[in-house]
Amino acid sequence: MPTISTFFGIIIRMWHDDHPPIHIHAEYQGFEALVEVETGLVREGELPRKVASIVKEWCMAHQSELLDNWQRAQRFEPLNKIQGADRD
Repeated sequence: MPTISTFFGIIIRMWHDDHPPIHIHAEYQGFEALVEVETGLVREGELPRKVASIVKEWCMAHQSELLDNWQRAQRFEPLNKIQGADRD
């Protein structure tokens, strides 16, 4: 699964040809969650509250880039890296 961003120890990934709804996979220190791109909310799994808040804010700030990557993933095209919340 391609890593599209890493920030504050949080790893954000997106699968090619994944199932709806449009989402990312977030990992942080043993926690894993499926996060909806359009709402930034954890749909499955678990993240610490502060991490979930950071991921939600990041999703909202980069929603157009995430939606573009989702479309690319559905066509099995390479995904673009997205700047992290820590600006790296």
